[in-house]
Amino acid sequence: MPCTSRTLPLLLAAATLWGCSRSAPGPSANTPAPAPPAGVPAPGAVTATPRAACGPGSRPETDIQGRVSVEDHSSGRAAEGFTCNTELVGSYTVANAMGTVGGFKVERYVDKNGNECAYYDTTLVFPTNVFDMEAGVNVLDMADPAKPVRATRLLTPAMLSPHESLVLSTERGILAAVTGNPATYPGIVDVYDLSADCRSPALKASAPVGFVGHESGMAPDGKTFYSASPGTYSVVAVDISNPMTPIPLAVLPYSSHGLSISADGNRAYIASIGAAGSVRAFGGPALPDNGDRGLIIVDVSDIQARKPATQAREVSRLSWSPMSIPQNAIPVSIKGKAYVVEIDEYTRLGESGAGRIIDISDETKPKVVSNLRLEVHQPENFERIGNDPGADGVGQGYAGHYCNVPTRVDPPIVACAMIVSGLRIFDIRDPLNPREVAYFNAPVNPGSLSTPSNFAMSSPAFAPERKEVWYTDGNSGFYAVRVTNGAWPDP
Repeated sequence: MPCTSRTLPLLLAAATLWGCSRSAPGPSANTPAPAPPAGVPAPGAVTATPRAACGPGSRPETDIQGRVSVEDHSSGRAAEGFTCNTELVGSYTVANAMGTVGGFKVERYVDKNGNECAYYDTTLVFPTNVFDMEAGVNVLDMADPAKPVRATRLLTPAMLSPHESLVLSTERGILAAVTGNPATYPGIVDVYDLSADCRSPALKASAPVGFVGHESGMAPDGKTFYSASPGTYSVVAVDISNPMTPIPLAVLPYSSHGLSISADGNRAYIASIGAAGSVRAFGGPALPDNGDRGLIIVDVSDIQARKPATQAREVSRLSWSPMSIPQNAIPVSIKGKAYVVEIDEYTRLGESGAGRIIDISDETKPKVVSNLRLEVHQPENFERIGNDPGADGVGQGYAGHYCNVPTRVDPPIVACAMIVSGLRIFDIRDPLNPREVAYFNAPVNPGSLSTPSNFAMSSPAFAPERKEVWYTDGNSGFYAVRVTNGAWPDP
C-alpha cells in the first residue's frame, strides 16, 4: 500500500505507516534493525572549535570557552552577562520567577508593505508560565529593533503549546505549528497567513491533522508542513497549499526530532533520535542503538509533486561519535558544495554531541568533516564544570540545542543556542575548519526559580542587512544582538 492519504482520515493514513519505500527498514516485529554505519570515530576523538578573539567593546568570559562558573555568579559578572564581538540592540524581556518567557524558536518576516516582525514561542513546556500570562506565541513589531513592541499574541491550540514546532515560510508568508510537548499531545496544526500585515497574523486553519506533535519542518514554498514526533515513528506530511483546508498526505516511518526540507522541497534532512535516543531522552538507561539515531536523508519528491501513489525513499543514514540526541539538520551549500549543519542536544551519561558539519556532496555517503564544539563540551572538562549553576539540568546544562544560518547559500556564519553558554556564533566559510567568532550570554536573573543561569534554547533568526541575530532566553525573553568587530564577514 502506498504511503499516502489525501481523502482518508489521519488515523487511516497512520495505518499506512510502513508503506514507504526504504533502503533500510525501520524497527518492527518482523524486520531486523540495520547495523550501525562503519567508520564511526572513537569517542573523544574530536576537539573544541577554536575560540573567538574578542575585540573592542566586548565583555568576555573569564574561564574556559562557554563556561559561566560559580565564581562568575558570586562576583556579579554573570548578572552583567558576557559578550564577545556582539552588542545588544534591543530586547523584549519580562522579570519572571515562575516560568519561562522564551521557548524554542524565533522567526523573522518582512511583509509586502515593509513591516518587520519577530515571532517566538514563550513556553518551554506548556503550561509552565500561564500564571504569568505569558503563554502563546509573541508577535513583535520590529520597526525599531532597539525597541521591540508586542503587537499581539497567538493563543490558538498549537500556538499555546507548539513545543519545538514553530516554523515559517518566508517565501509564502505562512506561519505554522503543531501542538506538542516532550512526549505526544494531539496533533492540532495551526496555520497563519502573515503576508498582508505581519503584525496581525490571520488564522486560516486549526485542525487535527498532525497525528502527534513535538517538532516540525516546512517546504520553503510554504505548501507542505511536516509534523514530527521523536517519540513515535511518524512524520506526517500535511498539504497546506490551501491554508484553510490542511490535508494529511503521508506518514513517514521515522523517529524525527528536527527536520529541514531542501530548497526544491524534494529532500528531507531528519535529525533522528531513534528508539534508543527516545528512551534516553526521557530518563531511561543507555541502550544500544539500532542504527536509526543520527542523520537520515529521505527523498520526498513524490510528496512535493503530489503524486497520487506517494512513495518516500530513503537515501542514506549517518551516525557519529560522540553523539547525544540529534536536534536539527539544515542543508547548506558552501562554494557550490552541499553540506548539512547539525546539532545535538543533551549532555548526560558522559556524552556531549554539540554540533557538526556534514559533507553531503555524495548524498548516498554523507560524512562528518568538522565539529562545532566549545571547551565545556569536552569530556576532560566535565568534572571541572559539574557544579556550575544550571550545569546539571537534565537535557540542558551546557549542551547545544539549536543552530540556524542567515542564508542556505554560502552562509558566512552559523549561530547556535547552547543553553547555559548562551548564543554562540561560528564562521563556517571554510566548512572543514570552522571557528568561533562571537558570543552573547544574556545577563542572568539571580531571582529565577526555574534555573539560576542562562537558558538559551531557541533557534535564532537573522536580520542580515544589519548583521543582527535574534534569539530568546528561557528565563528572560527576546534579544536582538548585533555582531560587531567584523566577526560577521561581509559578502
